Amino acid sequence: MDSKKADIKPDISVVADRRETVGLMEPMGIGESSRHRGELADLALELAQKSAGFRRSLPVNIAASLADLVRSMNCYYSNLIEGHDTHPVDIERALKEDYSNDSRKRDLQLEARAHITVQKWIDQGGLSGSMFLREGLLETHYRFCSLLPEELLWAKDREGAKRLKVVPGELRRVDIQVGDHVAISPPAIPHFLDRFEAAYRRLGKVDSILAAACAHHRLLWIHPFLDGNGRVARLMSHAALLEPLETGALWSVARGLARNIEEYKRHLADCDKPRRNDLDGRGTLSEETFAAFVRFFLKTCIDQVDFMEGLIQPDRLRTRIAMWAEEETRLGRLPRKAKDVLEVLQYRGEIPRGDIPQVVGTAERQARRIVGALAEYGVVTSESSRAPLRLAFPAALASRWMPGLFPEKPENTD
Repeated sequence: MDSKKADIKPDISVVADRRETVGLMEPMGIGESSRHRGELADLALELAQKSAGFRRSLPVNIAASLADLVRSMNCYYSNLIEGHDTHPVDIERALKEDYSNDSRKRDLQLEARAHITVQKWIDQGGLSGSMFLREGLLETHYRFCSLLPEELLWAKDREGAKRLKVVPGELRRVDIQVGDHVAISPPAIPHFLDRFEAAYRRLGKVDSILAAACAHHRLLWIHPFLDGNGRVARLMSHAALLEPLETGALWSVARGLARNIEEYKRHLADCDKPRRNDLDGRGTLSEETFAAFVRFFLKTCIDQVDFMEGLIQPDRLRTRIAMWAEEETRLGRLPRKAKDVLEVLQYRGEIPRGDIPQVVGTAERQARRIVGALAEYGVVTSESSRAPLRLAFPAALASRWMPGLFPEKPENTD
């Protein structure tokens, strides 16, 4: 973790240690002897096959560009779960340091930018092997919260009467209640995180996929931070699925959770319930409700892979992009043959700049004009002024190119 942590500490006293034992959090997974194991293992393998197949179906450079848009989509839906509606178009503006004049909207843009910064770090391997470790969780919380504006670094105490400062990367020091669930006392958190770490590290492929769901709830049950637990849990699950599923960050479970938010919250609350009878596992908490959440989580993931695969089917995507380019050309907003550049990019993934005149059959000057016009729309990008061009997926055009990815941005909004 960055050694330059904030010096600000909330003005609170450490609460009493209720001496909770880690057995209160069991079961931690769906074991081999569980009657739910077969069905959930089958779902995990189905998810692995679908996710890997989807990634292999895309050219490398298109996959990289799509991952940028999915990062904004993931951020949008994760924010939405928290009750913060920041449209991907505004998120994209924030990434270009183009902020709203409205202070509240600007704060939410900064929050979105923080989320994307952390997820990009994760996608580049920042949490590889440490997503379930205490240090990884603290690092994720620190990286996210340290980028938040001042106004979003406050939470309320259990009674809702006092505002408390959220310190990036610090475990909570007050009691917390979420719905009917009273989280463990602050002094017990390190012991429970030790158990959490031991349960989910060094797992086989099926169990590592199941762990993305199991750990999601158990981290929320511990509720280690004063605020930001939901975001850390979703980022943790995202990181946990990257390697075993070869996701390439090309789809987002957050979209599925947000679109089924009531069911998501109901499952989380049900998982807090105690074991009901001798048929309900051997732990303190209910195995049946735990398995139901894992089932919901995995089916949500499968649904999102299917959705993205249908959306990015090459023939359909080419048709939608071609229709957009033809329309913009008729309106005089794109030069002729701009559509040809976009079509070649979809087939080849990238084009050296020197090849553009040959691709479009024009002089070099006209080729530069076409590239400049496409760059203004944000539909082509490159690492530098001399690097090859690749296709980009701007949020502003998502409703035309990939309808249903997220809602259209209402007109006349800042």
